[in-house]
This record gives sequence, structure tokens and C-alpha cells, in this order.
Amino acid sequence: MNSKISMILCTYNEEHYIDETINKLFKNLSNVELIIVDDNSIDKTREIINNNKNNDKITLIHRKKTRGLASAFATALLKCNADKIGWLDTNMSELTYEFNNLNKVVDDGADIALLSRYVKGGADNRKLLRSITSKIYNFICRILLNPNVKDYTSGIFMMKRNVLNEVTFISYGHGDFFVEFIENSIRKGFIIKEIPYTQKKDENLDLSKTDSSIFKFFYLGFKYIIRIIFILIRRN
Repeated sequence: MNSKISMILCTYNEEHYIDETINKLFKNLSNVELIIVDDNSIDKTREIINNNKNNDKITLIHRKKTRGLASAFATALLKCNADKIGWLDTNMSELTYEFNNLNKVVDDGADIALLSRYVKGGADNRKLLRSITSKIYNFICRILLNPNVKDYTSGIFMMKRNVLNEVTFISYGHGDFFVEFIENSIRKGFIIKEIPYTQKKDENLDLSKTDSSIFKFFYLGFKYIIRIIFILIRRN
């Protein structure tokens, strides 16, 4: 029997995506449990989850007074019962089939298997501002942190649970928490393998939590830079 996998989804107002993502995860992965942390969505997200046909394999955590991607991820980790843990954004259901490849890479010896836009065969087809900003930020990460990982901001990965025995998880921030997680994993000597993928063209940006305005987009980018500075301070 395949080893069990815990898949994490963090939701806030994801009624347009959640059902398809859940169904595709269960279609593409066997022996999987789904841990969903919802930050008090005001749409039909939780109702859709509760009515999903795979509900008996889903643990739904409803946080009424706390919000934030990193802390939601940390909350989900406490409920994971498998030897492998995976995560992807709820609106990326088209990438669920990649988790079979990630699972195989982990079985073949990697501690963390990561989908990457910036290794050979990968690409970023989002609008120019978003793709260039991401490339610049990842270039900075490679210069200041470690050149061996190409895509620090992917956030689509599978790992062995025992990574958490050694890696300190600092649960604040948005996607920037993942940068610190990867850097910490590298310093602790864990093996990270990147698999190429193509990030699709932007769709429904009016629903995006990071691109709702130019101001918010650059504000989050600024927080990413601040995170690198704190990483360097903690390292010393």
C-alpha cells in the first residue's frame, strides 16, 4: 500500500475553486487525507467542503478569530497524521496531478520535492509585472540565501514529515514564510529536489488576494524583502 499523505489547503473565500481542487486531489492521489484550515470565510466555502462527497476524508478547521496563511499552515500541521505532507494553493487545481511526481521524488530519496518555475523546463506565464517581480525576488534569494534552490516562492511541495523535527517553522507572514522554511531546510542539510512546472496565465485576478491592487502587490513584495533581512539576521 502507498504511504499515507496529508494534503493541506488554507482557505478564505474560495467557493469558486474549493470543490474542484478537493475532487482532483482525491482523484490523483491514493491514501490521502485532506486538512483544510478556513479563516472564517464569508462565502460558501465551508458549506461546499461539508457537502463534498469525500467529506469523511477531510478534516476542516474553522478559525473564527485568527487569519493568515502561515499560521493557517502551522495549524494544519498539528492535525496531519501521515509520513508525508503536501501543500498547494486552492486555486491551482490544475497542478494536483503533479503530486504523484512529487510523491515519487520523495520516495526516491528527497526530503522535500518542490515544483519550480525556474529550473530547466519550467516557466512563468503570468502577466509581465508579476512574473518579473517573482524572478527578481528569487534572484535575490539565490544571491543572499543559497543558490541551490531556484524557486523559493513556489509554495507547491511535498515533504517528509520528519523534516519538521529539525526545521524551525516561524508561522507569520504570507508566502514569505515559505522562503524561510526552504532556507532553514537547506541549512539543516535536507535534500531538496525541484521539478519543473509552468505557472499558467493569470485568470480571475479580481479574485486574487495578492493582486487586488498595485499597492497591495508591492506591499507584499516589500514584506518579502523584509523577510530576507530577518533571515540573514537570524542566521548570524
